[in-house]
Amino acid sequence: MLGASLHDILTRLKAEPQRFPKLDVAYDPSTPVKEPIILNLPSNGLRLRFDGPEQRLRLVEIVDFTKNKITYKDREVFKSTSNAHTSSSIPTETLSGPTFKYVYKSLIGPAYPGEYIEPDVEDSMRMGTYVLSYPGIAFSFPMHSSAWSPGKDMVSLLSSSAVYVAASMAIFSGSTWSDGRDILYTQPLEALKTFAAFSKSREHVPEEVGVVRIYGEGSLELVRPTATSPLWIQLGETTPQELVAELGPPDAIYRKNDQRMSIHKNRAASGTHPRPDLSDFRQDDSTDTDQSSAHTTTDDSEEDDEDGEVAGNVSGECFYNYFYHGFDILLSTPTAPSQRPPSKERSNPSSTYNTPADAPSQLVATKFVLHGNVPGSYPFNRHRRCRWDIEYLNAPGGRAINSETPFGEVEKHLHEEWKSIYKNADEAKSRQRGMVLNRDWGDSPGSSCELLGGWEDSDHGKRIATSGGGDSTKGLGNTTLFGFPGLVFEVLKNGTVSGLTVF
Repeated sequence: MLGASLHDILTRLKAEPQRFPKLDVAYDPSTPVKEPIILNLPSNGLRLRFDGPEQRLRLVEIVDFTKNKITYKDREVFKSTSNAHTSSSIPTETLSGPTFKYVYKSLIGPAYPGEYIEPDVEDSMRMGTYVLSYPGIAFSFPMHSSAWSPGKDMVSLLSSSAVYVAASMAIFSGSTWSDGRDILYTQPLEALKTFAAFSKSREHVPEEVGVVRIYGEGSLELVRPTATSPLWIQLGETTPQELVAELGPPDAIYRKNDQRMSIHKNRAASGTHPRPDLSDFRQDDSTDTDQSSAHTTTDDSEEDDEDGEVAGNVSGECFYNYFYHGFDILLSTPTAPSQRPPSKERSNPSSTYNTPADAPSQLVATKFVLHGNVPGSYPFNRHRRCRWDIEYLNAPGGRAINSETPFGEVEKHLHEEWKSIYKNADEAKSRQRGMVLNRDWGDSPGSSCELLGGWEDSDHGKRIATSGGGDSTKGLGNTTLFGFPGLVFEVLKNGTVSGLTVF
């Protein structure tokens, strides 16, 4: 279980509402992808802690033994109706957790001396905590501070009447709690296979993608932790067959027909600013990927009849939704990828674009939508968090520009990289035009770069204000889209990147 993603855990828990009736997600709204995320299950006496960047489970805490049936090697950790191995000084009716004697003698066995934690200065009861550690498991026993003596042996100390039953139990990665807590959120964890979607009868899914590296010109490198070689995606060339062979069948195949934005499709062409030739760029692309798992009356999602298409025989333009990988892939007729970053001679030596011989009948990957799964954002928990970095912005020895970088810094580096596309600063400013979208209304178009069709391909650096779920008190509030050559960022009010589309 340790190492599982936040998306996987939440999806499993939400599938059993009677067993897990209440889920509380706590996070730091100012830095939701850097600070730990805490998932509280008050009805089950559990608390799960995840790191912010990877959103992987790092710590499981049992904070109420009476609400769980927990076993260790087929033996129950705590039986509320049993007084076996209890101290005579502890009334049976007050037991709410295992005693030290039971843990030491009958459950796990002898242990090295643990760690005593002094009580807070504000604690009038002067109750300290003794942490008894085993490899990967630790118990916390409340103890009167007056009973603590560093020269007293652990067994005599924890068997005394000054020590209460265990108040909590922790499951972590490490030899002892004192060694593991300092690296709890940073130590590498063994890569896990992603869980198959509940709606599918698939017993196996390929290893999840650890990070997506963006090189420009539509070239992406998908790095998998234990794979012998990375998977390269070349937008405009990679076929559905190649995607299925490497990533497995999609969790869903999604289509949406929404032409309410068609009035804007020729907006740039009617302006005074020059624009690149878009004759090969599809401009009827109004698909909203943010709605991919929340179907509306305009949706046409193929989940039950996709068996004939998952092998790559796609009958029409659509998205391959990989919820458990953290991204969506648009399959459409071949188009030339975005232009080469000015600072690079060639982003990837093998990224020369060649129009397939059977174009335009053959569909290929043309856009990649990477989801941040930011707590408090509108699309939270629809996809696993997908991490990324922009390789052509990463100078040797410098700070990496990645999915955890505040957008203000990302934007600064992108403006510097692409400043040559503007005649002057005034032109750059004039191209920042807004479009208000609201995703909280059921009959409103969603907000993603797909809604804009080819518009974002011409107006570099503009921003589009969107509503991310109504009242900001319900989450992180409105979002803004920022467009650059080959990239569109969805940014929350706190500067966190919620999603990135590569085209």
